[in-house]
Amino acid sequence: MRRFYEAWKDLEVNPVVETTEMENSGLRALPTNSVVETTELQKPVTKPLTIRGLRLTHDEDFPLTAFLNLSFTHHVAIFRYAKDYDERKYYIQLAYQQRMKADDLEDIIKANVYEHRNALPNNFFKAIPDRTLALRTLQMFKDSYLLDYINVEDIDASDPIDVDERVIEQSIVMNIKNFIMTFGRSFTYKGHQVHYDKLGHDHWIDLLFFNRELQALVVVELKKGEFKTSYLGQLAAYLRILDDDEKLPGENPSVGIILCMKADKAYVEYVLQDYIKPMGVATYQQMQNRLRELLPPEEEMKRLMQGDNNK
Repeated sequence: MRRFYEAWKDLEVNPVVETTEMENSGLRALPTNSVVETTELQKPVTKPLTIRGLRLTHDEDFPLTAFLNLSFTHHVAIFRYAKDYDERKYYIQLAYQQRMKADDLEDIIKANVYEHRNALPNNFFKAIPDRTLALRTLQMFKDSYLLDYINVEDIDASDPIDVDERVIEQSIVMNIKNFIMTFGRSFTYKGHQVHYDKLGHDHWIDLLFFNRELQALVVVELKKGEFKTSYLGQLAAYLRILDDDEKLPGENPSVGIILCMKADKAYVEYVLQDYIKPMGVATYQQMQNRLRELLPPEEEMKRLMQGDNNK
């Protein structure tokens, strides 16, 4: 594999697949239904190697650790189906992080998961064996939601941080139709603060839905502040209880979404790796927060208004 990487360091960016270049450099073109022997990598490299237009040179962001830990079969799938350099880098890192089998990686590339890479951080492709269902689940949720029907001023709080999660939840329940429209028409509302007693322990689910397209229960847990790792353990427990006590035959495993005000996407993806229940973390904004982002700072606003008054 290290020999293979040394060949990669001289790859040229070229939109045309140069089969002769590959043969001359010691790596034959990859037939559609053939098994490539790793002994091919041991042949001397005499000139720059071009494989499906990919070139790797002095890229500080290249996932070298992931690259060296993937099998050659993984790389064959990436070369054959991924379109460009950045896409290939993405699948190299994804396959390594998710510990994917080569066949699963091929399915994911064919499903064009790269185009959805900016979706909410999740473990859907690891937790949901059916790749088509995993992709559908990913497409069902956004990474951020604008809850413009929650008005902090109406709640009598000057700072959103001072607003209790239950207050936000009540605002959502009062506007449940708007909330469902925010998530999508396939959601059916089943209740809030849904109580389950499991082995003498009380559990209260913030918001519970059923999604017709996924044929699965969906838990939405509301958090007023920044993401915390403890939220995942709590959500995993809820999903386990629902799958044991509520899920009907023929339905898919329950899905959980943590809805918080702020989350570090890379960190969330990292800590999600070892969870076996399908979960994702999305963020939300209230209208006041969104306006603060769009408007200039207060001092600048005052200066602009004073300038208008002096005209």
